[in-house]
Amino acid sequence: MKYQNIIDNMTLKEKAAFLSGKSEWQTRDFPRLDIPAIFCSDGPNGVRKQAGAGDHLGINPAVPATCFPTAAAMANSWDEELEQRVGVALGEESMEEDVNVLLGPGLNIKRNPLCGRNFEYFSEDPYLSGKMAAAFIRGVQSTGAAACAKHFAVNSQELRRMAMNAVVDERTLREIYLTGFEIAIKEGGAKTVMSSYNEVNGVYANENEHLLKDILRDEWGFDGSVITDWGASNDHSLGVKNGSTLEMPTPGLDAARELLASVESGKISEKDIDERVDELLDLVLTTSENAKHYKKVADKKALHEEHHKLARLACENSAVLLKNEGGILPVGEKVQAAVIGDFAFDPRYQGAGSSMVNSTKVDSIKDMLETSGISVTGIVRGYQRDGKEDEAMKKEAVDLARRSDVVLFFFGLNEKSETEGLDRKHLRIPQNQINLIQELAKANANMVGIISAGSVIEMPWHHHFKALLHTALMGQAGAGAVLDILSGKVNPSGKLAETYIKKYEDTPSYNYYPSQERNSEYREGIYVGYRYFDTAGVPVNYPFGHGLSYTTFEYGNLQVKPDSVTFTLRNTGKYDGAEIAQLYVGLPGAKVFRPVKELKGFSKVFLKAGEEKTVTIKFDDKTFRYWNAKTNKWEVEGGVYSIMIGASCADIRLQDSLAIIGTTEVMPYYTNRVSSYVDGKVQKVGNEEYEIILGHSIPDGSWSGELGMNDALCQMYYAKSGIARFICKKLGEKLKKSEAAGIPDLNTLFQYNMPFRAIAKMTGGMVSMEMVEGLLKVVNGHFSGLGKVISGFFRNQKLNKQYEKDLEEQK
Repeated sequence: MKYQNIIDNMTLKEKAAFLSGKSEWQTRDFPRLDIPAIFCSDGPNGVRKQAGAGDHLGINPAVPATCFPTAAAMANSWDEELEQRVGVALGEESMEEDVNVLLGPGLNIKRNPLCGRNFEYFSEDPYLSGKMAAAFIRGVQSTGAAACAKHFAVNSQELRRMAMNAVVDERTLREIYLTGFEIAIKEGGAKTVMSSYNEVNGVYANENEHLLKDILRDEWGFDGSVITDWGASNDHSLGVKNGSTLEMPTPGLDAARELLASVESGKISEKDIDERVDELLDLVLTTSENAKHYKKVADKKALHEEHHKLARLACENSAVLLKNEGGILPVGEKVQAAVIGDFAFDPRYQGAGSSMVNSTKVDSIKDMLETSGISVTGIVRGYQRDGKEDEAMKKEAVDLARRSDVVLFFFGLNEKSETEGLDRKHLRIPQNQINLIQELAKANANMVGIISAGSVIEMPWHHHFKALLHTALMGQAGAGAVLDILSGKVNPSGKLAETYIKKYEDTPSYNYYPSQERNSEYREGIYVGYRYFDTAGVPVNYPFGHGLSYTTFEYGNLQVKPDSVTFTLRNTGKYDGAEIAQLYVGLPGAKVFRPVKELKGFSKVFLKAGEEKTVTIKFDDKTFRYWNAKTNKWEVEGGVYSIMIGASCADIRLQDSLAIIGTTEVMPYYTNRVSSYVDGKVQKVGNEEYEIILGHSIPDGSWSGELGMNDALCQMYYAKSGIARFICKKLGEKLKKSEAAGIPDLNTLFQYNMPFRAIAKMTGGMVSMEMVEGLLKVVNGHFSGLGKVISGFFRNQKLNKQYEKDLEEQK
């Protein structure tokens, strides 16, 4: 261990207390040992350091910081170098605000487009997610701050995220849900990883030996700190034993006493604690020392201005031109444009929840039109942001459209549509926007749509537009970037990092999402996103990897070598521009079922008009591998592979083949028993097939009987206690009222869906696990539990004071 000398000087009580937070955002300090506290902050797309009272839901105000495009936008840039520059900026702002650990990036796979937090994640593809995450991490950590890759693992829904079980087969787990993290750890060098709220195959992620020990630490060589998501600890002792370092936020000293009792009982050893203390010491002492040597800027305002420019550049490179019929874009100087849409006045540029940034400033289309070079006939809101119909606003917009050459319509998902803690109910934009689109199209055929949405939307109205520019959630400086693209000062180069489907029912996990009571069954297996749509032949609106440019590109001269692929790329148009060339690999006639193609590399190449470059994309250890569940290791199936270079997964420009010698001796499946997976038709996988893939029977996740520590408060509707049922009813009514008002109550939502144990984990030490046990007795109809709650309260207070006194005496 690196810090054996310090550990030898710590008492067991000090070590146990060290492994849980001191406050909402800080670790515990020990002055006598020169161990300082360090500060954590949310920050996937901007530092959210709270100035006053802390919370993990983005409710209380934070210090001003640059709000960069969210991960959903940055992934559309496919630009690792740019992502790393953004990471550096985030690291700099972290160091300026004395933040030691920045809680990002989020790189969970977008299994289903309804996930309320998809705006915070990169992609449906693990390779692209991992590459972008690694770049983010390298950037942040180059400044001396630590990045935190989250949420490990298989965190695909917000509904009851603390009280649900992801049932997933080992191959799907490895190939789809862990590969991105593997790249982030090995290539990014993440110093910390955040464990997720959910169970994975019946074991909470934070105490999951297979995830934390077998894979993360032993296979990948991760030697940093695993930090729980806020309130994600279940059995703290098992977490410590199996590789989880720090329990957050501040569960109080009841958690430390749990560790002491577990050592005494033999459940864990003091060596287990020492290993975790050593990891946390490394994080605390390294980042603290880095902070001492970091030279803060004299003019923070100037730093923020520099980062605002970078945020604008990030949007310029990540906006995706979905369609451009007749070359309607860019808008010519003599064209008279109507600017319509509430988002043109008040941009929708970031998500809600723990990632919400108090932006240093926010540019708007309205304020930047004058210097845009676009001639404008007028600017009106056209629709109400909350979705309510307004005939006067609609008429004003239609009248403006009639007297203009072109309509620039700014629209998309409003704030209540996507947020942490709440999954979406559908993929539609507000109906009042759709109604306005239809009326505007009747008044003016030259419609250009500018979409703000952090996740996939259905587009039954897209035929009304000649051009569509998708900006995702574009960050605080996005308005200027968008206007530069519309006017032609900037050539768009983004490409979709997720598939835009025709309708939600086409989604592979449509019948399995979200969880049914406790279990979420990942029956679709490896067929996520384009892997499914391509293989099953399901038509989509805009495929993965799609994005247009104002120029054109010609691919040629493909050469496939044993370790790489080389080809030429030529800009054949009139504009300078960048193209994202994508490497896909497939194995026709494979004996081990697989998608028809999978992304295995990419390169973003800038070319001046008429310029040609030779591009090389190297193969790596992930190019041909698959996980063999029978041999329990990565294998390669021998055969003649298709090597494809495309402008998207549906637009393959060059193709050749390469013979690969395999390692497979034991086949993982009998193909005639898993025909749904062989064909990729996985929307209706039966129990028998699913159990073959799982390798065991399907666990029962139904709710029944008495409520337990890991059941959610929303389950109190069937509690034996009338009081509990009444509380559950009132919480539900409060939620419905807030949703009807268009402002989701994140705090109540969190409480409604959290398990009972979280009451002890999220109350700063005021509530002990003993008190929760008593509360559960009451909920289950045993009024005697109230005595345990009351006696437990006084006992907890007494034991906490004694523990604090013992720690104080050590000073």
